[in-house]
Amino acid sequence: MDDCIAIITARGGSRRIPRKNIKDFLGKPIIAYSIEAALTSEIFSTVMVSTDDGEIRDVALKYGAEVPFLRSPDTSGDYATTADVLKEVLTRYKDEGVGFKYACCLYPTAPFVTPEKLKRAMELLRSGSYDCVLPVTPFSFPVYRGMVLKDDKAFYRWPDFSKRRSQDLETLYHDCGQFYMFRVKRFMETGELIDDNTGAMTVPETEVQDIDYETDWDIAEMKYTLFLKRRAGNDGDAAKGK
Repeated sequence: MDDCIAIITARGGSRRIPRKNIKDFLGKPIIAYSIEAALTSEIFSTVMVSTDDGEIRDVALKYGAEVPFLRSPDTSGDYATTADVLKEVLTRYKDEGVGFKYACCLYPTAPFVTPEKLKRAMELLRSGSYDCVLPVTPFSFPVYRGMVLKDDKAFYRWPDFSKRRSQDLETLYHDCGQFYMFRVKRFMETGELIDDNTGAMTVPETEVQDIDYETDWDIAEMKYTLFLKRRAGNDGDAAKGK
């Protein structure tokens, strides 16, 4: 398509996991998975990495992404938001005479993103008249049974739900933290990715993992190894006509 850009947001600074965005993840820099998924999906006219870091830029270029400019100081600090980064990128392209109807904010530590998921999200965005589409997954434990701790004692946050059967409680979902497919015009007007016209596609919990600490990284690698085995099994079944 000639009207859609993938923006992979990869700042150089990472306090909890040093060099997180280019750290080796099962054989290659973790950002490579996001770049390859975007390129292989073939739905983007441009796949670019927004970074302030020369080493990340070099890795991004190696795996086929564009890095036409580095971030400004305003969008490189700890307090810059994702929206700030996206606005800067889209404005820079517009200033060069390049506009986009759709965009995808794709995180650099999202190995579970596949070309199929990106294509599905784009289909929903184009056909469902949504302003944004994102992957979500259900909480693994009923949120309404949540507890708070006070003086080392545990209390139900919502006591009215404490005796309700878990299957009778409403299922709540959370953002997978992987990507957002959105309409550029609406985003540039509001500065919001998620609004009251946001579409969702559900993803199994086994394909979702926040990576904030080293233990998260280990869990993500274990999950991803299982993910690959399952995909290989499904491909084998399909080849056998099952």
